[in-house]
Amino acid sequence: MIGRKLKILSLGPAWPYRGGIASFNDRLAQQFSSEGHTIEIFTFRLQYPAILFPGKTQYTDGPPPEGIRITRILNSINPLNWISTGLKIRRLKPDILLIRFWLPFMGPGLGTVARIARSNEITKVVCIFDNVVPHEKRPGDRQLTSYLTGSIDGAIVMAGSVGEELSAFRAGLPVKLNPHPLFDNYGTIVSRVESLAALHLDDEYRYMLFFGFIRAYKGLDLLIKAFADKRLRKQKLKLIVAGEFYEDAGPYKQLIKLYDLEKDVILFDHFIRDADVPLFFSAADIVIQPYKSATQSGVTQIAFHYEKPMLVTEVGGLREIVSDRICGYVVRPEPEEIAEAIIDYFTNNRLEEFSEGVRRKKEQFSWDKMTASIIEVYDNCLAKKQSPG
Repeated sequence: MIGRKLKILSLGPAWPYRGGIASFNDRLAQQFSSEGHTIEIFTFRLQYPAILFPGKTQYTDGPPPEGIRITRILNSINPLNWISTGLKIRRLKPDILLIRFWLPFMGPGLGTVARIARSNEITKVVCIFDNVVPHEKRPGDRQLTSYLTGSIDGAIVMAGSVGEELSAFRAGLPVKLNPHPLFDNYGTIVSRVESLAALHLDDEYRYMLFFGFIRAYKGLDLLIKAFADKRLRKQKLKLIVAGEFYEDAGPYKQLIKLYDLEKDVILFDHFIRDADVPLFFSAADIVIQPYKSATQSGVTQIAFHYEKPMLVTEVGGLREIVSDRICGYVVRPEPEEIAEAIIDYFTNNRLEEFSEGVRRKKEQFSWDKMTASIIEVYDNCLAKKQSPG
């Protein structure tokens, strides 16, 4: 079986949609292609109805990934479209239908497509789960997720906690744990001087970075409270918040004002273009993810790529990825513990020590390991079908 080439169809967010999941799917397709497999992506014609989307736009202004065929076909709210998409995939007969699942809302559409596609008795459906149980729970989530989990043949999870959640929905499913690979598709490291100049930041200060969409579970409020610690007021230190608010920004801005941090918290409160990602990570001395709940995070894997130490909370898969006191810190999601770690980091000048730890560990998160895991799950699906009973 070594050296065989598979026909793979990826179904989920991809260019021209923006965000980490779309970037992941684009990059994964390029990896499969580089290994000689045939792959194309079916993405959404309509992903979220405008009324359900919290941001300003769902689309990127960046170029499409090179060498990958992407077809906009799936409508997330049209059952007739789910049927026609499933029938088309059934006729195409890919070896693997690779589905990405991150939100129960997508369960009916993706589950229906998967059921129809695999009815050709050739296609195996492998699902990459970002979450099984969502961060922000809503009535009906369990039923929608159950519909999806009942339609697949195997799964990839990127955090142990997600695997545990999945087992509660579907026992006996072939599942492989593979950490989120490095996000190495945003460009190379930029010098500190160049990145600070491009962002119009004062090079006399050191910078912490909170990056990505801002939602309640990501704990920005905890970080603001931690940054208000009087001991940190004596440091030449600023906090960069780079990302679009996916909820009311008012409470966060009120906290900043309450603690008199207006001059020390720098808001880039808009979606960060792919071309600007290197600037923010290259400017940062440490990347902070004070999440209240989590599975895994693409932000962590961008930080690994740019060789930046991290401060994360001990929730979900974050503690599985960041080695405490080697790549950064793992603390409880409490302002006091976050503040203590920040103080230790800058007082003891741990940038070089922890950066070296990051450089050593980043080699574990390669894209070829992810493709190998997907193919391993596919093989397990075939073996399960062929086994007696």
